[in-house]
Amino acid sequence: MRVALALIFSLFILSHTLPVLAQVSGSGLPLPRFVSLRAGEVNLRSGPGVQYPVEWVYRKSGLPLQVIAEYKTWRKVSDWQGSQGWVHQTMLSSKRNFIITGRTRTLLAKKEHNARSVARLQANVTGRLISCPEGSEFCHIEVEGFEGWLKRGDFWGVLKGESLE
Repeated sequence: MRVALALIFSLFILSHTLPVLAQVSGSGLPLPRFVSLRAGEVNLRSGPGVQYPVEWVYRKSGLPLQVIAEYKTWRKVSDWQGSQGWVHQTMLSSKRNFIITGRTRTLLAKKEHNARSVARLQANVTGRLISCPEGSEFCHIEVEGFEGWLKRGDFWGVLKGESLE
């Protein structure tokens, strides 16, 4: 009986410490944070290791993901649609990208609501995040040679209130 109780207690402790270990035993970088896919084909796994099944395959280099946990060389990520899983760190880049969410969005020449339109960006278009000035409602971005300003709420790839210079 004591062995069974000790085993149950150990499992209880382990189940409560694994999430902490997953966040501590990785890179030491802040969580959550945004990254992008380094390769044009990346497996999203159900757990942190090649022994876990592939649940999804991303097929777009540069796609932004949010790292929400770490375990050794594996990163638990979330995408703009809320899907979560584990990706090996070598498949990720620290380059900051974004994805247009919702409907078509207007890229502006200046960080002003009434600025001239530079381009119209359709949903799911991805691009490079250049900067998000502190306290600004807008971020400076680039998409296929078009550069301008987009409202933070028009895309996914930056934390609320995050400053990026």
